[in-house]
Amino acid sequence: MKKHTAAVSHDLETLADDARALLAATADVAEEKVVAARKRVEDALENVHDQALAGVKAADKTIRTHPYESIGIALGVGALIGYLLGRRN
Repeated sequence: MKKHTAAVSHDLETLADDARALLAATADVAEEKVVAARKRVEDALENVHDQALAGVKAADKTIRTHPYESIGIALGVGALIGYLLGRRN
């Protein structure tokens, strides 16, 4: 699961880097459609960043408020995944 999360995180970072590069490459283009598209991409990047940050803060607060419950849930989910993967073989 951690490997999958890291891959998704890497893909999102790559997407954001590509979007920033595209924005930089089209900075001198003043055509109305390009300017509008740049604005939408900038807004989308900012929104994704804000949502990700809010999610991280919420998770951190929840884990700090309920550490033992968090450990118990993680243990239960891990055991369930282990059981399900064990049955596959």
